[in-house]
Amino acid sequence: MFTNCSLGHCHIIIAVVLWSICVDSRKIRGISLSYKRFYRERKSFLCIDGSKMIPFDQVNDDYCDCMDGSDEPGTAACPNGRFYCTNLGYRSHYIPSSRVNDGICDCCDASDEYRSQTPCQNTCRNLGQRERAEVEGQTRVLGERLRLKQLLIEEGVLTWREKQAQLRDLQRVSDDLQTQLDDLRKEEARRKEEADALREREIGARDTADNSPTSHYRPESPISVFKELDSNRDGSITVDEVQAKLSPVQDEEHALSEDEAVALLGGAHRVDLSRFEETLWTSLRTGDSVTIKGRRGVPGSLADEDPNIKAAVSGISFFLFFLAAEKAAADLKRVEDAYETVYMEIRDLREKLSIDYGSEREFLFLHNQCLQLKVYEYIYELCPFSQVTQKSASGEVVSLGKWGSWAGPPENPYCQMRYESGEPCWQGPTRNTMVMLICGTETALRSVKEPSKCQYVMELQTPVSCQPALRQRGIHSEL
Repeated sequence: MFTNCSLGHCHIIIAVVLWSICVDSRKIRGISLSYKRFYRERKSFLCIDGSKMIPFDQVNDDYCDCMDGSDEPGTAACPNGRFYCTNLGYRSHYIPSSRVNDGICDCCDASDEYRSQTPCQNTCRNLGQRERAEVEGQTRVLGERLRLKQLLIEEGVLTWREKQAQLRDLQRVSDDLQTQLDDLRKEEARRKEEADALREREIGARDTADNSPTSHYRPESPISVFKELDSNRDGSITVDEVQAKLSPVQDEEHALSEDEAVALLGGAHRVDLSRFEETLWTSLRTGDSVTIKGRRGVPGSLADEDPNIKAAVSGISFFLFFLAAEKAAADLKRVEDAYETVYMEIRDLREKLSIDYGSEREFLFLHNQCLQLKVYEYIYELCPFSQVTQKSASGEVVSLGKWGSWAGPPENPYCQMRYESGEPCWQGPTRNTMVMLICGTETALRSVKEPSKCQYVMELQTPVSCQPALRQRGIHSEL
Protein backbone atom coordinates (compact mmCIF):
# COMPACT_ATOMS: atom_id res chain seq x y z
CA MET A 1 0.00 0.00 0.00
CA PHE A 2 2.76 2.39 0.94
CA THR A 3 4.60 1.47 -2.25
CA ASN A 4 1.57 2.22 -4.43
CA CYS A 5 0.99 5.57 -2.73
CA SER A 6 4.64 6.52 -3.23
CA LEU A 7 4.42 5.55 -6.86
CA GLY A 8 1.29 7.67 -7.39
CA HIS A 9 2.91 10.60 -5.67
CA CYS A 10 5.86 10.27 -8.02
CA HIS A 11 3.56 10.32 -11.02
CA ILE A 12 1.99 13.55 -9.84
CA ILE A 13 5.37 15.17 -9.35
CA ILE A 14 6.53 14.13 -12.82
CA ALA A 15 3.34 15.53 -14.37
CA VAL A 16 3.79 18.90 -12.64
CA VAL A 17 7.37 19.11 -13.81
CA LEU A 18 6.45 18.28 -17.39
CA TRP A 19 3.63 20.86 -17.32
CA SER A 20 5.93 23.53 -15.98
CA ILE A 21 8.46 22.72 -18.69
CA CYS A 22 5.73 22.97 -21.30
CA VAL A 23 4.48 26.28 -19.94
CA ASP A 24 8.06 27.61 -19.76
CA SER A 25 8.64 26.59 -23.36
CA ARG A 26 5.64 28.60 -24.43
CA LYS A 27 6.77 31.73 -22.55
CA ILE A 28 8.19 34.22 -25.05
CA ARG A 29 11.31 35.87 -23.68
CA GLY A 30 13.24 38.86 -24.97
CA ILE A 31 10.33 40.95 -26.30
CA SER A 32 8.95 44.28 -25.17
CA LEU A 33 5.34 45.04 -24.39
CA SER A 34 4.91 46.83 -27.70
CA TYR A 35 5.99 43.70 -29.58
CA LYS A 36 3.86 41.20 -27.68
CA ARG A 37 1.08 41.57 -30.24
CA PHE A 38 3.28 39.73 -32.77
CA TYR A 39 3.75 36.79 -30.41
CA ARG A 40 0.19 35.90 -29.42
CA GLU A 41 0.05 32.13 -29.28
CA ARG A 42 -1.67 30.66 -32.33
CA LYS A 43 -1.07 27.89 -34.82
CA SER A 44 1.35 29.91 -36.94
CA PHE A 45 3.78 32.81 -36.60
CA LEU A 46 4.44 35.42 -39.27
CA CYS A 47 7.97 36.76 -39.30
CA ILE A 48 7.83 40.45 -38.46
CA ASP A 49 9.40 41.37 -41.79
CA GLY A 50 6.59 39.40 -43.47
CA SER A 51 9.01 37.13 -45.28
CA LYS A 52 7.85 33.77 -43.90
CA MET A 53 5.12 31.92 -42.01
CA ILE A 54 6.19 29.19 -39.56
CA PRO A 55 4.41 27.03 -36.94
CA PHE A 56 4.18 28.90 -33.64
CA ASP A 57 5.94 26.14 -31.75
CA GLN A 58 9.10 27.02 -33.70
CA VAL A 59 9.32 30.40 -31.89
CA ASN A 60 12.27 30.41 -29.49
CA ASP A 61 13.10 26.80 -30.37
CA ASP A 62 16.78 27.71 -30.65
CA TYR A 63 16.67 27.48 -34.45
CA CYS A 64 16.60 30.55 -36.69
CA ASP A 65 13.74 30.33 -39.20
CA CYS A 66 13.09 34.04 -39.99
CA MET A 67 15.63 36.11 -41.90
CA ASP A 68 15.07 39.03 -39.52
CA GLY A 69 15.61 36.79 -36.49
CA SER A 70 12.20 37.68 -35.07
CA ASP A 71 11.32 34.03 -34.33
CA GLU A 72 14.18 33.74 -31.82
CA PRO A 73 13.94 36.82 -29.53
CA GLY A 74 14.91 34.79 -26.46
CA THR A 75 17.71 32.62 -27.82
CA ALA A 76 21.09 33.06 -29.47
CA ALA A 77 20.10 31.15 -32.60
CA CYS A 78 19.84 34.09 -35.01
CA PRO A 79 23.01 36.18 -35.69
CA ASN A 80 20.97 39.33 -36.32
CA GLY A 81 18.54 38.80 -33.46
CA ARG A 82 18.17 41.02 -30.41
CA PHE A 83 17.03 40.41 -26.86
CA TYR A 84 14.96 42.92 -24.87
CA CYS A 85 16.05 43.56 -21.27
CA THR A 86 12.99 44.74 -19.34
CA ASN A 87 15.15 45.96 -16.41
CA LEU A 88 12.27 47.00 -14.19
CA GLY A 89 13.39 49.98 -12.06
CA TYR A 90 16.12 50.96 -14.51
CA ARG A 91 16.44 51.72 -18.22
CA SER A 92 15.19 49.04 -20.61
CA HIS A 93 17.38 48.29 -23.60
CA TYR A 94 18.24 45.71 -26.27
CA ILE A 95 21.30 43.49 -26.47
CA PRO A 96 22.45 41.27 -29.36
CA SER A 97 20.81 37.85 -29.03
CA SER A 98 24.26 36.28 -29.22
CA ARG A 99 24.76 37.41 -25.61
CA VAL A 100 21.80 35.36 -24.33
CA ASN A 101 22.89 32.59 -21.97
CA ASP A 102 26.56 33.26 -22.66
CA GLY A 103 27.50 33.30 -18.99
CA ILE A 104 27.83 37.09 -18.81
CA CYS A 105 25.17 39.19 -17.11
CA ASP A 106 24.17 41.87 -19.62
CA CYS A 107 20.67 42.74 -18.34
CA CYS A 108 20.56 44.17 -14.83
CA ASP A 109 17.45 42.02 -14.15
CA ALA A 110 19.43 38.87 -15.16
CA SER A 111 16.76 37.95 -17.73
CA ASP A 112 19.38 37.23 -20.44
CA GLU A 113 20.90 34.36 -18.44
CA TYR A 114 17.75 32.35 -17.68
CA ARG A 115 19.38 29.01 -18.61
CA SER A 116 22.93 29.93 -17.68
CA GLN A 117 24.91 28.52 -14.79
CA THR A 118 26.08 32.06 -13.95
CA PRO A 119 24.39 33.35 -10.77
CA CYS A 120 23.27 36.82 -11.94
CA GLN A 121 21.82 39.25 -9.40
CA ASN A 122 19.03 41.74 -10.11
CA THR A 123 20.82 45.11 -9.74
CA CYS A 124 18.22 47.26 -11.54
CA ARG A 125 16.92 48.91 -8.39
CA ASN A 126 20.37 50.06 -7.25
CA LEU A 127 21.29 51.24 -10.75
CA GLY A 128 18.00 53.11 -11.02
CA GLN A 129 18.52 54.84 -7.69
CA ARG A 130 22.06 55.79 -8.63
CA GLU A 131 21.00 57.16 -12.03
CA ARG A 132 18.10 59.10 -10.55
CA ALA A 133 20.47 60.71 -8.04
CA GLU A 134 22.86 61.55 -10.88
CA VAL A 135 20.05 63.01 -12.99
CA GLU A 136 18.82 65.07 -10.04
CA GLY A 137 22.34 66.42 -9.54
CA GLN A 138 22.66 67.24 -13.23
CA THR A 139 19.23 68.88 -13.12
CA ARG A 140 20.32 71.09 -10.24
CA VAL A 141 23.52 72.07 -12.05
CA LEU A 142 21.60 72.71 -15.25
CA GLY A 143 19.08 74.77 -13.33
CA GLU A 144 21.88 76.96 -11.95
CA ARG A 145 23.38 77.36 -15.41
CA LEU A 146 20.01 78.29 -16.89
CA ARG A 147 19.57 80.84 -14.10
CA LEU A 148 22.93 82.37 -15.01
CA LYS A 149 21.90 82.31 -18.66
CA GLN A 150 18.72 84.21 -17.85
CA LEU A 151 20.72 86.83 -15.96
CA LEU A 152 23.03 87.24 -18.95
CA ILE A 153 20.03 87.51 -21.27
CA GLU A 154 18.57 90.26 -19.09
CA GLU A 155 21.96 91.97 -19.00
CA GLY A 156 22.15 91.75 -22.79
CA VAL A 157 18.67 93.24 -23.24
CA LEU A 158 19.51 96.09 -20.86
CA THR A 159 22.84 96.75 -22.60
CA TRP A 160 21.09 96.71 -25.98
CA ARG A 161 18.58 99.31 -24.82
CA GLU A 162 21.35 101.46 -23.37
CA LYS A 163 23.26 101.30 -26.66
CA GLN A 164 20.14 102.22 -28.60
CA ALA A 165 19.57 105.22 -26.32
CA GLN A 166 23.25 106.16 -26.65
CA LEU A 167 22.92 105.99 -30.43
CA ARG A 168 19.90 108.30 -30.37
CA ASP A 169 21.74 110.79 -28.14
CA LEU A 170 24.79 110.73 -30.39
CA GLN A 171 22.58 111.26 -33.43
CA ARG A 172 21.05 114.34 -31.81
CA VAL A 173 24.51 115.69 -30.97
CA SER A 174 25.59 114.98 -34.54
CA ASP A 175 22.60 116.89 -35.93
CA ASP A 176 23.38 119.89 -33.68
CA LEU A 177 27.04 119.86 -34.70
CA GLN A 178 26.03 119.63 -38.36
CA THR A 179 23.86 122.73 -37.95
CA GLN A 180 26.78 124.57 -36.31
CA LEU A 181 29.09 123.48 -39.11
CA ASP A 182 26.70 124.76 -41.75
CA ASP A 183 26.45 128.15 -40.00
CA LEU A 184 30.20 128.42 -39.44
CA ARG A 185 30.98 127.49 -43.04
CA LYS A 186 28.56 130.14 -44.29
CA GLU A 187 30.19 132.65 -41.96
CA GLU A 188 33.62 131.53 -43.20
CA ALA A 189 32.56 132.13 -46.81
CA ARG A 190 31.22 135.58 -45.91
CA ARG A 191 34.42 136.49 -44.06
CA LYS A 192 36.47 135.32 -47.00
CA GLU A 193 34.62 137.71 -49.28
CA GLU A 194 35.08 140.55 -46.79
CA ALA A 195 38.76 139.71 -46.38
CA ASP A 196 39.31 139.83 -50.14
CA ALA A 197 37.60 143.20 -50.34
CA LEU A 198 39.51 144.57 -47.34
CA ARG A 199 42.77 143.27 -48.75
CA GLU A 200 42.13 145.11 -52.01
CA ARG A 201 41.40 148.36 -50.12
CA GLU A 202 44.53 147.91 -47.99
CA ILE A 203 46.68 147.33 -51.06
CA GLY A 204 45.15 150.41 -52.70
CA ALA A 205 45.83 152.53 -49.63
CA ARG A 206 49.47 151.46 -49.52
CA ASP A 207 49.91 152.18 -53.22
CA THR A 208 48.47 155.67 -52.69
CA ALA A 209 50.81 156.28 -49.75
CA ASP A 210 53.82 155.11 -51.68
CA ASN A 211 53.04 157.48 -54.57
CA SER A 212 52.19 160.51 -52.38
CA PRO A 213 54.70 163.46 -52.18
CA THR A 214 54.07 163.54 -48.46
CA SER A 215 54.81 159.88 -48.01
CA HIS A 216 57.49 160.73 -45.44
CA TYR A 217 55.52 163.51 -43.69
CA ARG A 218 55.21 163.09 -39.94
CA PRO A 219 52.82 165.85 -38.70
CA GLU A 220 53.16 164.74 -35.13
CA SER A 221 56.78 166.01 -35.05
CA PRO A 222 57.30 169.64 -33.67
CA ILE A 223 60.49 169.90 -35.74
CA SER A 224 58.65 169.32 -38.99
CA VAL A 225 55.99 171.91 -38.07
CA PHE A 226 58.70 174.39 -36.96
CA LYS A 227 60.50 174.01 -40.29
CA GLU A 228 57.26 174.49 -42.15
CA LEU A 229 56.54 177.78 -40.32
CA ASP A 230 60.18 179.01 -40.62
CA SER A 231 59.77 180.38 -44.14
CA ASN A 232 63.17 182.03 -44.44
CA ARG A 233 64.96 179.10 -42.83
CA ASP A 234 66.80 181.29 -40.33
CA GLY A 235 66.18 178.92 -37.41
CA SER A 236 63.50 181.08 -35.79
CA ILE A 237 59.86 181.94 -36.17
CA THR A 238 58.80 185.59 -36.22
CA VAL A 239 55.47 187.37 -35.74
CA ASP A 240 55.27 187.94 -39.51
CA GLU A 241 55.72 184.21 -40.20
CA VAL A 242 53.00 183.36 -37.67
CA GLN A 243 50.60 185.83 -39.30
CA ALA A 244 51.45 184.43 -42.74
CA LYS A 245 51.11 180.73 -41.91
CA LEU A 246 48.43 180.53 -39.21
CA SER A 247 44.77 181.44 -38.97
CA PRO A 248 42.02 181.22 -36.31
CA VAL A 249 40.30 177.83 -36.09
CA GLN A 250 36.85 179.35 -36.37
CA ASP A 251 37.68 181.56 -39.35
CA GLU A 252 40.53 180.49 -41.60
CA GLU A 253 40.02 183.53 -43.87
CA HIS A 254 40.71 185.97 -41.02
CA ALA A 255 44.32 186.96 -40.49
CA LEU A 256 45.86 187.09 -37.07
CA SER A 257 46.67 190.49 -35.61
CA GLU A 258 50.20 191.34 -34.45
CA ASP A 259 49.13 191.20 -30.82
CA GLU A 260 47.55 187.74 -31.35
CA ALA A 261 50.75 186.51 -33.01
CA VAL A 262 52.91 187.93 -30.19
CA ALA A 263 50.66 186.22 -27.64
CA LEU A 264 51.04 182.87 -29.43
CA LEU A 265 54.84 183.28 -29.27
CA GLY A 266 54.68 183.78 -25.50
CA GLY A 267 55.00 187.62 -25.69
CA ALA A 268 58.07 187.56 -27.92
CA HIS A 269 58.46 188.66 -31.51
CA ARG A 270 60.88 185.83 -32.38
CA VAL A 271 61.30 182.29 -30.90
CA ASP A 272 63.69 179.43 -31.54
CA LEU A 273 62.77 175.72 -31.63
CA SER A 274 62.91 175.16 -27.88
CA ARG A 275 60.78 178.24 -27.17
CA PHE A 276 58.43 177.21 -30.01
CA GLU A 277 57.76 173.87 -28.33
CA GLU A 278 56.84 175.72 -25.11
CA THR A 279 54.51 178.26 -26.72
CA LEU A 280 53.07 178.00 -30.23
CA TRP A 281 53.45 174.20 -30.54
CA THR A 282 51.20 173.72 -27.51
CA SER A 283 48.47 175.84 -29.11
CA LEU A 284 48.75 173.94 -32.37
CA ARG A 285 48.53 170.58 -30.58
CA THR A 286 45.40 171.51 -28.67
CA GLY A 287 43.81 172.78 -31.85
CA ASP A 288 41.34 175.03 -30.02
CA SER A 289 42.57 178.45 -31.21
CA VAL A 290 44.75 178.39 -34.32
CA THR A 291 45.63 175.99 -37.11
CA ILE A 292 47.95 175.90 -40.11
CA LYS A 293 46.28 177.45 -43.10
CA GLY A 294 44.90 174.99 -45.65
CA ARG A 295 44.65 172.06 -43.26
CA ARG A 296 41.84 170.56 -41.17
CA GLY A 297 42.49 169.33 -37.73
CA VAL A 298 45.65 169.63 -35.72
CA PRO A 299 49.16 168.29 -36.16
CA GLY A 300 48.31 165.30 -33.96
CA SER A 301 45.28 164.24 -36.10
CA LEU A 302 46.14 164.71 -39.72
CA ALA A 303 45.15 161.22 -40.84
CA ASP A 304 42.63 162.55 -43.33
CA GLU A 305 45.35 164.39 -45.19
CA ASP A 306 48.24 161.93 -44.79
CA PRO A 307 48.09 158.83 -47.09
CA ASN A 308 50.60 157.06 -44.85
CA ILE A 309 48.23 157.35 -41.92
CA LYS A 310 45.36 156.18 -44.08
CA ALA A 311 47.39 153.12 -45.12
CA ALA A 312 48.34 152.43 -41.50
CA VAL A 313 44.72 152.64 -40.37
CA SER A 314 43.71 150.32 -43.21
CA GLY A 315 46.43 147.84 -42.22
CA ILE A 316 45.29 147.87 -38.59
CA SER A 317 41.72 147.23 -39.67
CA PHE A 318 42.85 144.30 -41.80
CA PHE A 319 44.93 142.92 -38.92
CA LEU A 320 41.98 143.09 -36.53
CA PHE A 321 39.79 141.44 -39.14
CA PHE A 322 42.41 138.74 -39.60
CA LEU A 323 42.44 138.04 -35.86
CA ALA A 324 38.65 137.66 -35.87
CA ALA A 325 38.90 135.36 -38.90
CA GLU A 326 41.52 133.24 -37.13
CA LYS A 327 39.23 132.83 -34.14
CA ALA A 328 36.34 131.86 -36.41
CA ALA A 329 38.58 129.31 -38.18
CA ALA A 330 39.61 127.86 -34.81
CA ASP A 331 35.93 127.56 -33.84
CA LEU A 332 35.19 125.84 -37.14
CA LYS A 333 38.10 123.40 -36.63
CA ARG A 334 36.91 122.64 -33.10
CA VAL A 335 33.37 121.85 -34.27
CA GLU A 336 34.69 119.78 -37.21
CA ASP A 337 36.83 117.70 -34.83
CA ALA A 338 33.89 117.19 -32.48
CA TYR A 339 31.67 116.17 -35.39
CA GLU A 340 34.29 113.69 -36.65
CA THR A 341 34.57 112.14 -33.17
CA VAL A 342 30.80 111.77 -32.85
CA TYR A 343 30.58 110.38 -36.38
CA MET A 344 33.17 107.68 -35.55
CA GLU A 345 31.32 106.79 -32.34
CA ILE A 346 28.03 106.48 -34.25
CA ARG A 347 29.67 104.30 -36.90
CA ASP A 348 31.27 101.99 -34.32
CA LEU A 349 28.04 101.75 -32.32
CA ARG A 350 25.98 100.94 -35.40
CA GLU A 351 28.49 98.29 -36.42
CA LYS A 352 28.27 96.77 -32.94
CA LEU A 353 24.47 96.79 -32.96
CA SER A 354 24.38 95.15 -36.40
CA ILE A 355 25.97 91.92 -35.10
CA ASP A 356 23.74 88.91 -34.44
CA TYR A 357 24.03 88.27 -30.70
CA GLY A 358 21.53 85.40 -30.58
CA SER A 359 17.77 85.15 -30.66
CA GLU A 360 17.55 86.76 -27.20
CA ARG A 361 20.81 88.76 -27.48
CA GLU A 362 22.23 86.33 -24.95
CA PHE A 363 25.74 86.57 -26.43
CA LEU A 364 25.96 90.39 -26.26
CA PHE A 365 27.86 90.22 -22.95
CA LEU A 366 30.77 88.56 -24.81
CA HIS A 367 31.38 91.68 -26.91
CA ASN A 368 34.57 93.52 -25.89
CA GLN A 369 35.68 90.50 -23.79
CA CYS A 370 38.86 88.55 -24.53
CA LEU A 371 39.48 85.05 -23.17
CA GLN A 372 42.93 83.46 -22.99
CA LEU A 373 44.26 79.92 -22.70
CA LYS A 374 47.90 78.83 -22.56
CA VAL A 375 48.76 75.68 -24.48
CA TYR A 376 52.42 74.72 -24.26
CA GLU A 377 54.46 77.81 -25.20
CA TYR A 378 51.56 79.61 -26.91
CA ILE A 379 48.89 81.89 -25.51
CA TYR A 380 45.66 81.76 -27.47
CA GLU A 381 43.25 84.68 -27.18
CA LEU A 382 39.65 84.70 -28.32
CA CYS A 383 37.87 88.04 -28.57
CA PRO A 384 34.28 87.10 -29.52
CA PHE A 385 32.88 88.98 -32.51
CA SER A 386 36.36 90.40 -33.17
CA GLN A 387 39.35 88.10 -33.69
CA VAL A 388 41.44 85.11 -32.58
CA THR A 389 45.21 85.40 -32.03
CA GLN A 390 48.15 83.22 -31.09
CA LYS A 391 51.08 84.68 -29.12
CA SER A 392 54.38 82.85 -28.97
CA ALA A 393 56.89 82.88 -26.14
CA SER A 394 58.96 85.43 -28.09
CA GLY A 395 55.99 87.82 -28.15
CA GLU A 396 55.08 87.39 -31.81
CA VAL A 397 51.32 87.67 -32.36
CA VAL A 398 49.68 85.81 -35.26
CA SER A 399 46.09 86.28 -36.41
CA LEU A 400 44.12 83.03 -36.49
CA GLY A 401 41.08 84.68 -38.05
CA LYS A 402 38.65 87.56 -37.82
CA TRP A 403 34.98 87.32 -36.94
CA GLY A 404 32.99 85.89 -39.80
CA SER A 405 29.61 84.46 -38.82
CA TRP A 406 27.69 81.88 -36.85
CA ALA A 407 28.29 78.43 -38.32
CA GLY A 408 26.03 76.01 -36.44
CA PRO A 409 23.39 73.79 -38.09
CA PRO A 410 19.96 75.30 -38.89
CA GLU A 411 18.39 73.79 -35.77
CA ASN A 412 21.08 75.34 -33.53
CA PRO A 413 23.02 78.04 -35.43
CA TYR A 414 24.49 79.60 -32.27
CA CYS A 415 26.61 76.61 -31.25
CA GLN A 416 29.58 77.42 -33.53
CA MET A 417 31.51 80.59 -34.44
CA ARG A 418 33.59 80.98 -37.59
CA TYR A 419 36.70 83.20 -37.66
CA GLU A 420 38.36 83.45 -41.05
CA SER A 421 40.99 85.21 -43.17
CA GLY A 422 43.80 85.07 -40.62
CA GLU A 423 47.48 85.30 -41.53
CA PRO A 424 48.63 82.88 -44.26
CA CYS A 425 50.64 79.84 -43.27
CA TRP A 426 54.02 79.26 -44.82
CA GLN A 427 53.31 77.13 -47.88
CA GLY A 428 49.78 76.62 -46.62
CA PRO A 429 46.30 78.13 -46.43
CA THR A 430 45.20 81.18 -44.46
CA ARG A 431 44.54 80.50 -40.81
CA ASN A 432 40.91 79.92 -39.79
CA THR A 433 39.32 79.05 -36.45
CA MET A 434 36.08 77.30 -35.57
CA VAL A 435 34.82 77.96 -32.02
CA MET A 436 32.52 75.32 -30.53
CA LEU A 437 30.24 76.65 -27.77
CA ILE A 438 29.42 74.26 -24.94
CA CYS A 439 27.31 74.50 -21.79
CA GLY A 440 29.09 75.40 -18.57
CA THR A 441 28.73 77.38 -15.37
CA GLU A 442 31.63 79.72 -16.17
CA THR A 443 32.55 81.55 -19.36
CA ALA A 444 36.02 80.34 -20.27
CA LEU A 445 38.15 79.07 -23.13
CA ARG A 446 38.57 75.34 -22.47
CA SER A 447 40.64 73.87 -25.29
CA VAL A 448 42.50 74.67 -28.51
CA LYS A 449 43.38 72.09 -31.17
CA GLU A 450 44.84 72.14 -34.65
CA PRO A 451 43.30 69.10 -36.39
CA SER A 452 44.77 70.13 -39.74
CA LYS A 453 47.43 72.59 -40.84
CA CYS A 454 46.50 76.14 -39.82
CA GLN A 455 42.90 75.13 -39.12
CA TYR A 456 42.09 75.57 -35.43
CA VAL A 457 39.23 74.38 -33.24
CA MET A 458 38.44 75.98 -29.88
CA GLU A 459 35.94 75.12 -27.16
CA LEU A 460 34.23 78.06 -25.46
CA GLN A 461 32.26 77.19 -22.35
CA THR A 462 29.46 79.55 -21.29
CA PRO A 463 26.07 79.38 -19.53
CA VAL A 464 24.31 80.99 -22.49
CA SER A 465 24.92 77.82 -24.53
CA CYS A 466 22.92 75.71 -22.06
CA GLN A 467 19.52 74.44 -23.19
CA PRO A 468 16.67 73.16 -21.02
CA ALA A 469 16.49 69.34 -20.85
CA LEU A 470 13.57 68.27 -23.05
CA ARG A 471 13.40 64.88 -21.36
CA GLN A 472 15.44 62.70 -19.09
CA ARG A 473 17.07 59.57 -20.37
CA GLY A 474 14.40 56.92 -20.68
CA ILE A 475 13.62 53.72 -22.54
CA HIS A 476 15.88 52.91 -25.45
CA SER A 477 14.22 53.14 -28.83
CA GLU A 478 12.77 49.78 -29.83
CA LEU A 479 12.72 50.29 -33.55
